[in-house]
Amino acid sequence: MIKKILPLGFDSFGVRSMATFVETDNLKILIDPGVSLAPLRYGLEPHPLEWQRLDETWEVIKQYAEESDVLVVTHYHYDHHDPDYPELYRDKTVFIKHPTQNINLSQKGRAAYFLEAIKGLPKKLEIADGKSFTFGETTITFSRAVCHGTNPKLGYVTETCIKCGGEKFLHTSDVEGPSLEDQIAFILEQKPETLFVDGPMTYMLGYRYSFKSLEISNANLVRAIKEGGLHTLVLDHHFLRDLNYKMRIKTVYEEAKKHGVKVTTAAEFAGRKIEMLEALRKELYAKYDVKEFTVKKRPLKEE
Repeated sequence: MIKKILPLGFDSFGVRSMATFVETDNLKILIDPGVSLAPLRYGLEPHPLEWQRLDETWEVIKQYAEESDVLVVTHYHYDHHDPDYPELYRDKTVFIKHPTQNINLSQKGRAAYFLEAIKGLPKKLEIADGKSFTFGETTITFSRAVCHGTNPKLGYVTETCIKCGGEKFLHTSDVEGPSLEDQIAFILEQKPETLFVDGPMTYMLGYRYSFKSLEISNANLVRAIKEGGLHTLVLDHHFLRDLNYKMRIKTVYEEAKKHGVKVTTAAEFAGRKIEMLEALRKELYAKYDVKEFTVKKRPLKEE
């Protein structure tokens, strides 16, 4: 059985991340051991409270990475992996998004850098795209590469499904929706009971994310509720950068209620309060004097 599903870092925690720890009867798996902050939001750099949360979250991720048997890197954005901490991957079985196929130029360069950094460290290194791997009672199945968002501009990601004892957990990585057919197809095929989704990127609605994409995303999430054995749907990451996130998916909440499916955020799933620090950055600067804080900053890179 799946004994534990533990979100370690998500946007509802106050950081950019989808780091998730899963423990089955015989395996400990950490998906996307990375965390970052938005270099700019509302024209403002991260507030000291965000820097503090970044450090706290990274310490937790490192702790669970050390405990894990398997690390998964679904793609090469810096909120999903940290190439500057290669020791994380020592003596682990590591599954990675294909570094040269179905990948944009930016991520291709990052993949090469990452692979050079961890060279010789993992116990085993496997390309994940479209494959399935069995460890005793636990099977990890990866989707074929699907778009990061609504088109290939930001590259591709792999979705991850973990099965043990008839139970399934699925982590979509950065699908920003899902608004594309191959993104939702993997979910409908796997039929997980618990589904972690990078929900629609509505904080850029009408700019980099269209109203049509939101409409399709909502329809696809309703399909997942109706057609699968879903009991918990966690929507987070890009979606929790929008203070009005709840009103964006009204139809999803309504359909979930009809089918007894719980729709929640990663923070609520983990039993903690929602802290959308990035979305509240202007308010943080207005409320807290930055001079009151002593924080250690490090260079932030665009995702």
